[in-house]
Amino acid sequence: MAIEGVDIVHAAAFLGAGIAMGLGAIGPGVGEGMAAAKACEAIGKNPAEAGVLTRTMLVGQAVTESTGIYSLVIALLLLFVV
Repeated sequence: MAIEGVDIVHAAAFLGAGIAMGLGAIGPGVGEGMAAAKACEAIGKNPAEAGVLTRTMLVGQAVTESTGIYSLVIALLLLFVV
């Protein structure tokens, strides 16, 4: 059983997909957690503005999550195209 060039390419693609998802999920996770924490603090200070704060927080989290989705797309391309 010999290791050929194709095997090395597949191993590198799998490794790259894992790294892409691992690093690509850290940023959105931390960012969304911080946004939710700050929104909770703001709602605690001014409960009358809870609706506006929640809506703004959700829009910000959707934008933040797009980077995680981009890393998912890259990982899927590495898994199934390469």
